[in-house]
Amino acid sequence: MLNSKLGLSAVLMELSAWSGPVLLHDQSDTALASYLLLHAVASTLLALFTLPLLPKEQTQPRSAVLALMVLCSYAVPLVGFIGVLAAVLILRYHRPTQTLTLFESLQLPEFDQHQRLTGAFRQTGLGSFLGNRDVPMTSRMRAMVSLQHVSGRVASPLLRNALNDPSEDLRLLAYGMLDSLEQRISRAVDEELQALRIARAREGTARPGPRTLKAVQHLSDLYWEFIYQDLAQGDLRDYAIAQSLHYCDEVLKLQPKNAPLWLRKGRLLHSLRRFDEAALAYQRCVRLGLPPTRVLPYQAELSFERRDIVRTYMLIAQLDAGDSLPRLRPIIDYWKTC
Repeated sequence: MLNSKLGLSAVLMELSAWSGPVLLHDQSDTALASYLLLHAVASTLLALFTLPLLPKEQTQPRSAVLALMVLCSYAVPLVGFIGVLAAVLILRYHRPTQTLTLFESLQLPEFDQHQRLTGAFRQTGLGSFLGNRDVPMTSRMRAMVSLQHVSGRVASPLLRNALNDPSEDLRLLAYGMLDSLEQRISRAVDEELQALRIARAREGTARPGPRTLKAVQHLSDLYWEFIYQDLAQGDLRDYAIAQSLHYCDEVLKLQPKNAPLWLRKGRLLHSLRRFDEAALAYQRCVRLGLPPTRVLPYQAELSFERRDIVRTYMLIAQLDAGDSLPRLRPIIDYWKTC
């Protein structure tokens, strides 16, 4: 509540502070001390008088606001005294009006639990959907069939997980789809081997021609698909790696500057745990112009398997500086926190 006595006392004290030096002969120490004491009391009374004029939300914490007002009026003689009074009046009577913006309310559409897409299932979350035994069998079978429309790299792990499902129908379907993927690549390998034999018969083996080179590269690609799509397991995987590496080396003898093939050779050697040769292959493809962001993840993985943690951290830092794939972001964030 506003106390007019405090305001009147503050004005009288301020006038007394200025009249003191006159009565005490201006230049004396007593006059200066009298002025400072009376001015301090006037500043305190002014702050106590004007504080109730301010809104409550602007006077928290109360002691700090009071001290600030006293300091401002005390530090600047007369002008500070008048300025504090003017500032309080402005804040009290000339505050900008606040417009209240209300949130609009929208009516949500009615949710129909039976309404869903009749086309292919979404790839994201399909693994958990197939593994959920509470889902009706017909829906799981439809989801399984939809895997034929996605890449083998994505479909193969999901199909292998389904081989352990308690439902015999689901296991048989998964086995049939995996076998179909494998047979499709196997037929392509047989066709390319026949094409390679014909090309070598026509072009000779001393200096391979373009048809031979094309067939050899296709064979390296096809054997690599067995590995990339996770279709080969155990000894068959080792055989596919060896064959892909063999044909990859044949192409690199004729095309030593083929950077993508050097990257593949590095990954094949990496799979065979021939780490030193794999590291050299990775370095070679970068020198041949392959973007470092394509090679850094494999180099980091190789360093980690070598237990070279310092180099792994450095490679991850380089990968973070570039445009990395979104699926690598969790790995990069993890290493940044280490």
